[in-house]
Amino acid sequence: MGKLRRTVAVVDDDASLRRSVGRLLNAYGFAAVEYASAEAFLLHDPKTPIDCLVLDIDLGGMSGIELQRKLKGDGAKLPTIFITALEDTRLQTEAEQAGCIAYLRKPFAGSVLIDAVKKALRS
Repeated sequence: MGKLRRTVAVVDDDASLRRSVGRLLNAYGFAAVEYASAEAFLLHDPKTPIDCLVLDIDLGGMSGIELQRKLKGDGAKLPTIFITALEDTRLQTEAEQAGCIAYLRKPFAGSVLIDAVKKALRS
């Protein structure tokens, strides 16, 4: 039997970026599932195991940080990588306090994201 692929959820309201990140993850052997919002992620099928979360901070409704806090409050221990186009040290501090594995500013190199996902899956 082959090695099971680890599943990475990508939550970003930018469809183009979400698809690009999903393709990159697939190219490196991960199974990517994409969500356009935090609310859509919260509705995902619980039978779909998620091993890591790549999460935009600035989403249309619930923010990425609010989603991370809700997940932690619900007892989830999902390693999270925050991505953002915003240059805001306060947000970065909030993200780190929420327990992120990495905080990446857009645009970021694909190799940096892949390294962060690998680190998250080891934790």
